[in-house]
Amino acid sequence: MPQRLALFDLDNTLLAGDSDNAWGEFLIVEGLVDDIAHREINTKFYKDYLEGVLDIHAYVAFALSPILDYTESERNALHTKYMQDAINPILLESAFDLVAKHKAAGDFCSIITATNNFLTKPIAQLFTIDLLLATEAEVIDGRLTGRIDGTPCFQEGKVRKLEQWLTQSNSALSLKDSVFYTDSINDLPLMQRVSEPIAVDPDQRLAAISQKKGWQILSLRE
Repeated sequence: MPQRLALFDLDNTLLAGDSDNAWGEFLIVEGLVDDIAHREINTKFYKDYLEGVLDIHAYVAFALSPILDYTESERNALHTKYMQDAINPILLESAFDLVAKHKAAGDFCSIITATNNFLTKPIAQLFTIDLLLATEAEVIDGRLTGRIDGTPCFQEGKVRKLEQWLTQSNSALSLKDSVFYTDSINDLPLMQRVSEPIAVDPDQRLAAISQKKGWQILSLRE
């Protein structure tokens, strides 16, 4: 039988929180940004995300601006501390169990997230998944530029990036035999394309749509 495609959103789905928002708070705690000004802007961007109106290009530029002068080794060292202080506390054992269940079934497992790959690659590695599709942060001469490289993995962009990968990889995988777990109304375009959409601790709008369409709703936090 063809291998099934299992897709997982990351923030507020496999994680009990948002890695992007946590990054902003981490920068404040580390004293790398002004606490009042940065928190105000960070909170505004997060609210825009929850409402489905985020300007992802502006947000990525904002989120990465404090570390644009960092070398790769300096970025990695900071990220190690970020993982310890901000990510480890929001890891969910039930999320690892969910991914493990799909791996045991022989499914091809992919985390597909709007959050940039600098932040999410080490997190995705914890789940030992087959593929990470994320918003790619542009790097030139070893330095982050604050710009996005290619299509943002956000809203309709998630569908485009996934379809592009499926085409380029010449994979037998298909959205016709796929499951997608997410919490966010931003992921409605992909939810409508997969064969089995599952809402995980969904936001209010996604919960309402899921109930109306008869999509499964589950919690990884109970």
